Amino acid sequence: MPAPVTVQIATEATPALADAFARLIPQLSRSSPPPTVSELDEMVQSPASDVLLALDGDSGAILGTLTLVVFRIPTGVRAWIEDVVVDDDARGRGVGEALNQFALETARSKGAKTVDLTSRPSREAANRLYQRIGFVARETNIYRYDL
Repeated sequence: MPAPVTVQIATEATPALADAFARLIPQLSRSSPPPTVSELDEMVQSPASDVLLALDGDSGAILGTLTLVVFRIPTGVRAWIEDVVVDDDARGRGVGEALNQFALETARSKGAKTVDLTSRPSREAANRLYQRIGFVARETNIYRYDL
């Protein structure tokens, strides 16, 4: 039986953290390089973002990650979940759910009333998870402008 999964917020950017992102980001995106230690440090130190790490309860290995972004706008405190990735070898262990539940509690504690995320339709398991834990698809258009 696999060890339980724990979730924590990264407090420092280390070479080991960069190695974990180097392993995980290609599983999420083929077009984006993994962040460097310096870029991870910027994320970890930013008051607007929390880098969540799902850890194997026995080995402490990083099984997945999620970035929670919380910021104030004129209409209130907003929260977004970004770049959720669970290692292929850890799928089915509740890693994604643990990360998302931790993110929701963290967002709530920071004053957010809602949490948004986007997910490609091809990520069927992720979309089932989001719906199962209470996310609801919104009638909206998402626009992107490439710079």
